[in-house]
Amino acid sequence: MKKTKKTVKPFVFYTRLHLSQMTGLRAANISQLMELIKQVSGSCIYHHTHRFLQIHQYLSPEPPNDFAYWVNYVLGEDELGERLASIDTVQFSSIRSLREKIIQTIENYIENNPLAKLRFSRKDEEFHFIESISFIIPTKYSVTTLRDFSRTLKKVTIDSIYFHIFESRLRLEKQNNDFSAWIDDAFGNKILADSIARLDPYTHTLEDLRKKLINIVDNAIKK
Repeated sequence: MKKTKKTVKPFVFYTRLHLSQMTGLRAANISQLMELIKQVSGSCIYHHTHRFLQIHQYLSPEPPNDFAYWVNYVLGEDELGERLASIDTVQFSSIRSLREKIIQTIENYIENNPLAKLRFSRKDEEFHFIESISFIIPTKYSVTTLRDFSRTLKKVTIDSIYFHIFESRLRLEKQNNDFSAWIDDAFGNKILADSIARLDPYTHTLEDLRKKLINIVDNAIKK
């Protein structure tokens, strides 16, 4: 592939703004937690499994999800907390499938530990369900070459990178992140697309993820 190759399918960078909104729903034990996980919106599940990445953008990765934290540190159910924390979020292409895995994990634990249902949190330590409301807006950046794509990755905000890597894939139930999908579709460069798709974004801070993406694209351009 030539370095100057252009595509007629430009990549438009989007960014996101988000608000956190209380739902008024809360759980005091494992059974209540599981039943509400079944009922709440996908944006609520998304918030409680990705909140750390949204807020602590520069800190060390591999955060536990909120469910794991509450079960472990509030209810004292260490084993279930570990099981929930060990769910590999990157394996799931939709919030729906991630929700089902969380529910299944809790159901299996309750089945083998029925007395766990009798353990309640203190009155002021219930699990409060919160929704993440996103507003997606286009940026001024649109690119038609891989070189411009790499250069633009250096300019856009980490909110833009977050959206195209995490949110668009999970919340819109896409099979791949936006960057890999565009490179494969626009250039037919499956090797580069797969290299980006294989990245585990949950093991990088967002700034480190930006650097990793740029390095992968630049190395592909050189070849």
